[in-house]
Order: sequence, then structure tokens, then C-alpha cells
Amino acid sequence: MQNISDYNFNGKKAIVRVDFNVPLNDKFEITDDTRIRAAIPTLKKVLAGGGSLIVMSHLGRPKGVTEKYSLKHIIYRVEELLGVKIQFADDCQKAQEQAAALKPGEVLLLENLRFYAEEEGKPRGLAEDATDEEKKAAKAAVKESQKEFTKVLASYADCYINDAFGTAHRAHASTALIAKYFPNDKMFGYVMEGEIKAIDKVLGNPERPLTAILGGAKVSSKIGIIEHLLDLVDNMIIGGGMAYTFKKAQGGKIGKSLCEDDQQELALRILDTAAKKGVKILLPGEVVAADAFSNDANTIVCPATEIPDEYEGMDAAPSSVEAWKDVLLSSKTILWNGPVGAFEMPNFAKGTNAIAQILKEATEAGAFTLVGGGDSVAAVTQMGYSDKVSYVSTGGGAMLEYLEGIELPGIKAIRE
Repeated sequence: MQNISDYNFNGKKAIVRVDFNVPLNDKFEITDDTRIRAAIPTLKKVLAGGGSLIVMSHLGRPKGVTEKYSLKHIIYRVEELLGVKIQFADDCQKAQEQAAALKPGEVLLLENLRFYAEEEGKPRGLAEDATDEEKKAAKAAVKESQKEFTKVLASYADCYINDAFGTAHRAHASTALIAKYFPNDKMFGYVMEGEIKAIDKVLGNPERPLTAILGGAKVSSKIGIIEHLLDLVDNMIIGGGMAYTFKKAQGGKIGKSLCEDDQQELALRILDTAAKKGVKILLPGEVVAADAFSNDANTIVCPATEIPDEYEGMDAAPSSVEAWKDVLLSSKTILWNGPVGAFEMPNFAKGTNAIAQILKEATEAGAFTLVGGGDSVAAVTQMGYSDKVSYVSTGGGAMLEYLEGIELPGIKAIRE
């Protein structure tokens, strides 16, 4: 494994896996270029070092060649940010001549990797009534052709850089399999380096107290993270919809609030485990409840264990956030994943936005603050706090799996 900061790119062709999976409107205009901007420092490093670039990415989830998901739509923005004219290969598997002709300082963008089933290694077009035997044969065939697909991509370059943390949890051709073709010339890009360092600061040897804020709708989707973090954290704040499963398990009345009845036993086990490990679990004391799942619903503030039958918990009440604030401002390391209310509705985003404000204050006071997960990231971004916390992860599913302690294929492939 090489280090991008030290690697000599002079005269070399680098194939770089980036995450250009950006949202487009119906006019194919980019509505959020965060991921493209994030990759620019890595791309500029190669060019500044005298190398040339072959850039590859996926866009969306196409089931074959689809105009809507062509990477040609984003070329204009990459050119603006990189300050270099971009050449385009309209078939990622037939770019041999273009790659061979690249001169130092030149950039070639490959068409969407997922136009080929071989990128993900999953068969397509199987009949709904396909037998298990047919499915097995189709999967084996794709896996076999995936080797050739990967080999072609690798043949374009002298070195490989993985800078797509958002897909690091996938064992795809471009994120994990290609690395073996560059045993001495593979490395992480700056996005990957930053993500790994930030999460390792929390999971490795954090400054204490370490507090995790976990929100979101379901306990079932966060079991792995909760159980892994119970061995690491000093405090765990549990908010959002999943808090009501805990409250009901404890005998509380939660009205029509979101609840996973089949997870109540698990919730009690988590509380018991936390107590034995000396981890302080903080649930909302009071909540904002509404008589409908609507931004314009009638609301009341009530204890989280005494929600009227016709009401449902929608947000953490100010008193709950205030109680959490004391813990957060006395913490040295804070991890935040998931909203503490129905963040998609402005009237129930107040608790989540208040958490963003507290993390800004904690960061200013010297704490290391890591924010990850769609709505948590949206909250700090909307409030203009992206640069007011220590690190904002755009990893999504990759970050969640890393927090569970799972070794990600895209990271393992570089480190091997």
C-alpha cells in the first residue's frame, strides 16, 4: 500500500475510483455537487505530480445502458472544478485506445460502471420464475465475466487510487477486485483517508468522555452499531422514532408513536448491557407529540412515557435537548448518526437542528465531532455548520458498516 502524498505520479496513468453518484434533476442538472468537490484534491494531486487520470464512477442504479444515468451529464461540472478539459469514453470497457493516448495532465472519464452487470457482480434479466439452479448458474456466469471486466479496467493504468468511501462496503470490481492488479501501486485518495482517520478517531483511541447520538426510525436498523458502540462509548443518546420502542419496553404509554414491538425485548437487553458496562443511556424525557403525521398537526409537549392515545411522538422536546446538552458539552469526542425527530418536516426538525447547534459549540470548546448519516448531515449543512464540526462523513452505508466494526472490502483491498 502506497501513500498518495508520497507517491511519484510523474509520467504515470492513475485510474481513480471516485463517487460521482450525484443527484440530477429532470434536465440532467446537478442539484448537489458535494461528492464531486470532495474528489477534486485527489485528482489535482495526480495532475500536479505529472500524471494523467482515468476517472471511473457509478451513477444511480441502472439495469443496463440508460441515458438518464450517463456520466456525460456531469462532465461540465468536473471540468469547472478541475480546470481541465475532460475526455469521455462512452463505454468503460472499450477505452483502451483513449487510455493509451493520454498524456501527462490529461483526464479521461469512463462511462457509468454500472451499465455493466459485472461491476456489481450480480446477474440481470432473470425471469421471475427462474429456478434456484438457473439463478446459481447466472450468478456464476457474471462472476466469471467479472474477472475479465476488472482486468480490462486495470489494463488502462499504472496505479490505482480508491477515493470512493461511499462504496467501500461493496465488493465491486472497481472498489475491491481491481486492487489486486496493482500490488505495489495502490492507495487511498484524500476522501478515503479523511473518512478512515475520522472514524478511527472515534473507534480507535478516543478522547473521553465519548458520547454517541443515535437517531432514526428503527432499532432494528441500528442493532449492530448500538451493540458495537456499547463497548466503546461512555454515553449513548437514543432519539428519533426508535426511542419509543425503548419507552414502551419500559412500560411507558407511547400513543401512536412508531414502535417495533418485536424489538422490545432487545431494547431491554441493550439497557441492561449498558448498565453492566457502565454506559449511560439517555432517552428523551419529554417529546413533542402530534395528532397526525403532518407538519401542520396539532402538537403538545408531554413526557415520552405519557403520550395520549391519539398522539404520536414527533420530536425531542426542548427540555430533553437541554438535558442532553450538558452531557454533550462535557464530552471530548462525539459521534452523531440519525435525526432525533421527524426532520423532514420543519416543525419537527427543531430538536435535530438544536443538536447541530450543540455540536458546533462542543467543537468550538475543543471536542472532536463526527457527523454521519443523511439527515444528520443535512441538518449541519442546512444550518451552515459543515465547517463548524470536526468532520462530516458522506459515507452513508459504508460508515454504518464501519461503525459496526465490519471490515469494508474497499479498505481491505488497499491494505492487503
